[in-house]
Amino acid sequence: MTIRVRGLSDEEAQGLARMTRSRTLGAGLVRRAQIVQHAVDEGLSAPEIAARMGLCGATVRFWLKRFNEHGLPGLEEDMRSGRPPTYTAEERSAVITAALNRPAELGLPFASWTLDRLVAYLGEQGIGMRRSRISEVLLAEGLKWRQEETWFGARVDPDFTRKRGPSSSSTPHRPRAA
Repeated sequence: MTIRVRGLSDEEAQGLARMTRSRTLGAGLVRRAQIVQHAVDEGLSAPEIAARMGLCGATVRFWLKRFNEHGLPGLEEDMRSGRPPTYTAEERSAVITAALNRPAELGLPFASWTLDRLVAYLGEQGIGMRRSRISEVLLAEGLKWRQEETWFGARVDPDFTRKRGPSSSSTPHRPRAA
């Protein structure tokens, strides 16, 4: 049985022509539009289109049928289900909650989290999650794991300058430029 493309409205013909020449649409969508365009312009059959474009005949027939039924929107791919989430929303929420709490508030003997400490704590809570996944969960939530303290940045201790005392005078004082 030969599949023929139904008649196109002027709007559909213009939209199809734009899609076949597009450099911004996805390559798959452009290829599907070209399948239909070959059938419309040159009247090629599914096997002829398949041979010309290096595709399987079943693929060409599938997209021609989809176009006949749904028009240009039918050339879009359907959403695919994909792999289900490995961790539940409750588990991800527990990771974020634990990371936002200070360990001392949870009765733990240290002042700050490391990924290893967080993995161990969550394991005790019944959530077996790898370090890399915990890091991904925190980043996806917009949380930066740790900001490194540098010699030039702000200090953790607000009284650091008072405790440190005056700077050493080992380098000679340079006069300011005018």
